Amino acid sequence: MPLDPRTLRNAFGRFATGVTVVTCARDDGVPHGATVNAFTAVSLDPPLCQVTVTRESRARRYLESAPFAVNVLSTEQLDTAWHFAGRPQQPEPAWADGPTAPVLVGNAATISCLPWRTYDGGDHLIVIGEVADLAVTDADPLLFFGGRFRELAPPATGVHWAASLDSPEFGWFGARASFTPLRPHRSRAAP
Repeated sequence: MPLDPRTLRNAFGRFATGVTVVTCARDDGVPHGATVNAFTAVSLDPPLCQVTVTRESRARRYLESAPFAVNVLSTEQLDTAWHFAGRPQQPEPAWADGPTAPVLVGNAATISCLPWRTYDGGDHLIVIGEVADLAVTDADPLLFFGGRFRELAPPATGVHWAASLDSPEFGWFGARASFTPLRPHRSRAAP
C-alpha cells in the first residue's frame, strides 16, 4: 500500500535539521542559491558532504558538475532562508567571492566544494561535493523542525547544573581554590 505523501513529509519533518543555502554560479557567472535542509556530512577521508535537490529546481541545472558552497545559515539569516526559498526579501542577501563558488555573508559556517558525484534519488538528485575549504564562526545555526524555522535552546531538564562543581557560571574551580605551583624542570647534566 503506497504511503500518503503528506504523512511521509510530516514524519520526515520530525527530524530537526540545520538550514543551508547551496550556492553556485550560473553559466553566465551570476550567483544562484537555493534553500536546502537536506544536507549531511558523508566522509572525513576524503572530505565529502551531500546536498539533495529536487529534479525540478533551477539549482539542479547549475550544480551539474559545477563547484558549489554550502552556506550553513545563522539565526541572523532568517530573511536569507526565505529569500532563497522563493520569497524574495529586501534588501537582498549579501554575496562574496568564495574559494570554489559564490558564498553568502554572515553564515554560521561555509563549506566550499568541488563536484564529486551525483546520484539518482527518486524525485531528488543527491549531489556530493569534495570539501575544498571551510570557514566557521561562533554564530548559532538556524534550525528547521516541524515545518518551521527554529533556534537552539538549552534542554528543559528541570535540573540546573549549578549543583555540579563543574558549572561554568561559577568558574571551573571555586574562588578560594589554591594550587601548588609546579616545580621547575631541572635538566640532568651528562656525567
